[in-house]
Amino acid sequence: MVAEVKRRSPSKGDLAPGLVPAHVAQAYAQGGARCLSVLTDAEFFGGSAQDLAEARGATTLPVLRKDFTVAEADVCDARIMGADAVLLIVAALDDGELRAFHGLAVELGLAALVEVHDEVELERALAAGAALVGVNQRDLVSFEVDHDRARRVAATIPPGVVSVAESGVRGPDDAVRLAEAGYDAVLVGETLVCSEDPAAGVRALRVSRRPAQEAGRLCS
Repeated sequence: MVAEVKRRSPSKGDLAPGLVPAHVAQAYAQGGARCLSVLTDAEFFGGSAQDLAEARGATTLPVLRKDFTVAEADVCDARIMGADAVLLIVAALDDGELRAFHGLAVELGLAALVEVHDEVELERALAAGAALVGVNQRDLVSFEVDHDRARRVAATIPPGVVSVAESGVRGPDDAVRLAEAGYDAVLVGETLVCSEDPAAGVRALRVSRRPAQEAGRLCS
C-alpha cells in the first residue's frame, strides 16, 4: 500500500490545500501504509520539496518523490530531497532518457517507479531495465479512468517485476479487483487525502491486499 500526500490534481482541482504533510504521513503510517508518495510539483499539484521533507521527517516509511522527471538533475534532486524512490513516466521520455534516468537512479541508490499506460509503454519500461512498474489507469490527456486498462496490462507484466496500480482506487472493492489481477500494491491519493480519517482509509484498503506481497519492496 502506497499512500500519497497530495494537495490538488489537474482533473479535480483542490483536494486538501491546507493539509499538513507530517500529520497526513503519520496517519498513513498508523493505518499500515508501507510507503509514502509525495507530490513535489507545484504548478499542477500544489506540492513542494518542503512537503516531502516534512512527510519524510514524520515517519520511518520510505518515500517516493512524485513529480515530472525530465532531466538527470531531477533524479539527483530526488536524492537530495531525501526521497527513496523517483517516478519515471514512460510517456514523457524517449528510450535514451528512460535508460539514462533509470541507470542514474540505481547508481544513486534510488528505486525507480516506471509508470506506463499500455502494453507498448510496458515493453519500453522493461527494455530500460525496470523492475518496478506502475500502471496508471488515468489517461494523461482526458483524465478519464479506465479500470480495464490495469487488468489488461497486468496480464503482460513478467514474473519478478513488482507491479503497482495507480489512480482510480476508490475503496476496498477496487483494491480486491486489482489484487486479483495480479498487482503487488496500489498507490492511492485522492481517496485518502479527502477522507475524514486517513488512517482508517489505509486500513480499509490494506485488508484487501495479499499479505505476502506488499509495498515494502517498492522503495527498499
